Amino acid sequence: MAFASFDRRAGAAPMAEINMVPLIDVMLVLLVIFIVTAPLLTHAVKLELPHADSQPNVLRPDKIEFALDAAGQRHWNGEALSRAEAAERFAAAGRRVAAGGAQPEIHLRADQATAYRAVAETLADAARAGLRRIAFVSEPERR
Repeated sequence: MAFASFDRRAGAAPMAEINMVPLIDVMLVLLVIFIVTAPLLTHAVKLELPHADSQPNVLRPDKIEFALDAAGQRHWNGEALSRAEAAERFAAAGRRVAAGGAQPEIHLRADQATAYRAVAETLADAARAGLRRIAFVSEPERR
């Protein structure tokens, strides 16, 4: 690897080699810095923590199974009731939510022959009571 030459034509040509020595020096300096600082980053205070055995207190929201049959009859968790009684139960659940309770999940099951009017009335009664978590339950299509 010659840096100087007596040949005038080759001396003006650009050098096509990379000098690796400075790159290796920088890499070794960075390696030393990382070796020195790595143990400082993993420093931890040793504590003797108390042990406790408990179950997490998970509050599950109420689940209301609300069904509408083909005749338009309403069922609250399997119990038949009128629209006024259903609206009163929705209002009671809404008052519990307003008092700080969990928002109940309403699983609405409607027969395919049910008039949409009955479904819309049920949704309106629930929304009027302040209940927002309403899910429509259906069966998967058979193939």
